[in-house]
Amino acid sequence: MHTLIPHPAHPPVSVRSVEAEVIFPKPGMAMARYRIEGIDELILPEFTGRGKQDELWQTTCFELFLRRGDGSYREFNFATSGRWAIYDFESYRAGMSEFNPTTMPEVSARAGDRILAVNVTLSARDLAGFEAMGLSAVLEENGDTKTFWALEQSTDRPDFHDAACFALPVEAAAAK
Repeated sequence: MHTLIPHPAHPPVSVRSVEAEVIFPKPGMAMARYRIEGIDELILPEFTGRGKQDELWQTTCFELFLRRGDGSYREFNFATSGRWAIYDFESYRAGMSEFNPTTMPEVSARAGDRILAVNVTLSARDLAGFEAMGLSAVLEENGDTKTFWALEQSTDRPDFHDAACFALPVEAAAAK
């Protein structure tokens, strides 16, 4: 698991740590996993069924970014509601289009007293052909507090699209 850091301009209320990773548990399958500790004040969208939905980042949302060598990239958004959105970009925040995944992402979330675990099952083919990865989360807490967690925070305002956020190489297993 990789530790995500909150943007310093948006400190959390109760969330103490966020970890995330992408694994390839079997051929053809990828799984994005997120673990949040300190969920006392965390707002979680209730399950409404699987399907596409825009603007998931308006509340608690988990994100995965993948970048190609030419600077184009793909953005995945997942919510505990079971909703998801996937977009392709030609370059930094430009040329956005919807991406239709090979198989519909499946989001599962389990919350305990202090910890939330979110797992998202994806087709490994939808992660193939990319060189770098960014893992991030928007977490909404009670009191209208939003925090922005990423592998790197390099700008004055949260920006998961920033090249510095693509801090991990994509594993060769993604091509299988």
